[in-house]
Amino acid sequence: MLCLKWLMACAAACAVTVTGPAAEAADANAVANFYKGKTVQVIVGFGPGGGYDLYARTLARYMGKHIPGNPTMVPQNMPGAGGVKAMNYLYKVARKDGTVMGTFARGLVIEPLLGHAQGTQFEAVKYSWIGSVTNEVSVCAFWFNSGIGNWDDLTRKPSTIGASAAGADSEIFPTVLKNLFKLPTKVVTGFSNGGADINLGMERGEVKGRCGWSWSSLKSQSKPLLDGKKINVVLQLALEKHEDLPNVPLVMDLPTTPQNKAALKLIASRQSIARPFAAPPGIPADRLAALRTAFDATMKDPAFLAEAKRLDLEVRPVPGIEVEKLIKEIYATPPDVVKLAAQAEKSS
Repeated sequence: MLCLKWLMACAAACAVTVTGPAAEAADANAVANFYKGKTVQVIVGFGPGGGYDLYARTLARYMGKHIPGNPTMVPQNMPGAGGVKAMNYLYKVARKDGTVMGTFARGLVIEPLLGHAQGTQFEAVKYSWIGSVTNEVSVCAFWFNSGIGNWDDLTRKPSTIGASAAGADSEIFPTVLKNLFKLPTKVVTGFSNGGADINLGMERGEVKGRCGWSWSSLKSQSKPLLDGKKINVVLQLALEKHEDLPNVPLVMDLPTTPQNKAALKLIASRQSIARPFAAPPGIPADRLAALRTAFDATMKDPAFLAEAKRLDLEVRPVPGIEVEKLIKEIYATPPDVVKLAAQAEKSS
């Protein structure tokens, strides 16, 4: 009997031992063994040539070497419904084993809360959030001959603004501005491949401008338009101004009621996760931890940072755990503020 008790005590001691560093090493080995020789799909919710695509392709070139087992990372464009197609795919269809992740329009994260994104089939709080490459400012910009050179012009003169689809930033922001500030603006959707299509629309005279245009994307992919004075930047869309744009008004500083300002804050909070990356819900915890660690390491990788600088991509990373926290806070917003924000996003 004493021998049996002694054996049981030894077994218990061994059980405690394997939950320490040895267990962590075993987990790391298991993750490395899983990823070795595999391919990780990086789904991009827009067509080639836009800001989300560029960020995803740049990240994919470097993140794999920071994941145990060093898998190959392959971007795959999945445009449709302003990014909803990609989000639904990640949530409902994609493998839940850690070999699929994706990026999509940040605004879609809060659209189910506001009730305005048609076709959404996901719960944002349930994604496996990996991180965001930056928190950033977006802008409203207009073609040089549109007659819209500043915010005052936008409040007084009729204008048309191009958008990819309902629920995308390019549609949400101008709609909110139109409703809260009574702008004489028409939002034209249907530019399904995103920002590159809208730019062509401005150049052809199909629309006069675009809103929800990420400043980092503008600088990295459309800087000739800025340098050649082909566009006028008239408004910043974020919670705080960008240091590059000290003389361009910030939406949060525009005169409005306290209630409208609270709604604007909720809508603009998406800018804090400007380039989000997530995996499907329910992937194994050790693989999510490995992806988050690899993402954070990539954000400090000198080679990645050098390429980002060359491409004029802003890197102001937000760790996955912080993205997850922000999403939960957003979904805890008081109902009266949510209702007002939802009304502001309604298309006329």
